[in-house]
Amino acid sequence: MNQYLQAKQQDFAKVIDFFKKDIAQLRTGRANPAILENVQVEAYGAYSPLNAVANISVSDARSLLVTPWDKSVSKDIEKSLVAADLGLGIVNEGDKIRLTVPQLTEETRKDLVKKLNAKLEEGRIGLRKVRDEVKEEIEAAFKDKAISEDDKFRFFKEMDEAVAKNNDELKTIRDEKEKDIMTI
Repeated sequence: MNQYLQAKQQDFAKVIDFFKKDIAQLRTGRANPAILENVQVEAYGAYSPLNAVANISVSDARSLLVTPWDKSVSKDIEKSLVAADLGLGIVNEGDKIRLTVPQLTEETRKDLVKKLNAKLEEGRIGLRKVRDEVKEEIEAAFKDKAISEDDKFRFFKEMDEAVAKNNDELKTIRDEKEKDIMTI
């Protein structure tokens, strides 16, 4: 692997990791604490992530349990969950909040797959940006006579193979998530 591609391997990995985290928040038919990652709670005069003010656990396949560290912020947590509009059933049980994941309808599943495909395209755009950076570096090195024309084309070929491999990895992750979404 050439040094230009080697230098950007971490950037390719960041794009894939971001894609994994991004799609983890898509709701499947099962309870998953990742869908609560972006929920911000206004407690003690400041906004904090939900997991900073409460424990989140899966009580069964269809429900999550949010247990506040401090019982006085329970109402604030409930208000934030309602405002987040996650499509979950919210029941405040006093000392804890139970979130029920409703059964997905066929229409909802198809909408989630559309969102998944949009996120896949965002991931591919990220890979293309990294590819363009590598390409510019190779072109600059060729222009400065640091590499030969043969090396330039060999490096381009290696770059294209690496991008194709990363695109395949994104597609594999997407296919697994689609299977999770479409499973009843």
